[in-house]
Amino acid sequence: MISPIELIFAFILDLAIGDPRWLPHPVRIIGKGIIRLENFLRGRFRAGNEKTAGVLLVISILFPVIIITFIIQKALLSYSADLLVIISMIILIYLISTTLALRELINTARLVIDAVKGGSVEGARQKLAMIVGRDTDRLSEDGILRATIETLAENLSDGFIAPLFYLVVGGLPLAMAYKAINTLDSMVGYKNKRYIHFGWAAAKLDDAANYLPARITGMFIVIAVFVDSLFKDFHNALLVARRSYSIMCRDGRNHTSPNSGVPEAAMAGALGVRLGGPSTYGGVLIEKPRIGDDGAEDYRTAADRAVVLTAIASSVAVIAAVFILSMRKLL
Repeated sequence: MISPIELIFAFILDLAIGDPRWLPHPVRIIGKGIIRLENFLRGRFRAGNEKTAGVLLVISILFPVIIITFIIQKALLSYSADLLVIISMIILIYLISTTLALRELINTARLVIDAVKGGSVEGARQKLAMIVGRDTDRLSEDGILRATIETLAENLSDGFIAPLFYLVVGGLPLAMAYKAINTLDSMVGYKNKRYIHFGWAAAKLDDAANYLPARITGMFIVIAVFVDSLFKDFHNALLVARRSYSIMCRDGRNHTSPNSGVPEAAMAGALGVRLGGPSTYGGVLIEKPRIGDDGAEDYRTAADRAVVLTAIASSVAVIAAVFILSMRKLL
């Protein structure tokens, strides 16, 4: 298990440096392994056995990640010499920080929002295309900002709350296993002709792994909008939080994913905007259900506030995680 101090420093490190390209990152290593294994398995399984090949891919990635991370963590915690203890602790904190992705999430969302505000809709479309799977070349300004808000809510769960949850539950090995599952889903978990069978196992496992974290994320968004409203609109803070919770319960299932709709609905309710609706993927129009109610809030203001709520929700989540880890040490 990780200590509360290790988690705090890992959180600070993620906020400070994010994911610099000059440092080795476990997710990039996992991604390269997935590509090589996919090519290897596709060369040895016929088209009718793609689902079996996909299951083997998941097993071949997941178990080595857990075992290797466990061995590395065990080795780092085994040193007794003062200098080696300091070095091993720095490495361990860095590895913990690689499971969290708050800085990158906020920075990429901010780039899109700032491009829209600067009048560069085309630039905003290009930046958005780097973080979402939908087609962005014809999105309007509101469409761009709506997609950015959805991405903030969904990736708050996938990129931060979920790995934080698994860090608390099972330490670094389990959190790294979650990152492997999430990376597998992002690379092969598509419902297109190439991956509908091959990526089935990765997609199903990702759905299972995100079930609880997505709902926890929704609750942290409710708490975040309550905290934020206390400083901006004290008398309506509870009302806004209740709206966020109500929309989350009402529209959390209005999504093609069993999990993504929950934090998106909580965010829609918190901001007083409508999300979802038809989107184009690879030139194919997908009719996605609407999430939230039409409100008076414009999407520029809503997108700015979504960034703030993401930061508050993640901070509250870290405080809760530190509290749980501290109580565990005392018991």
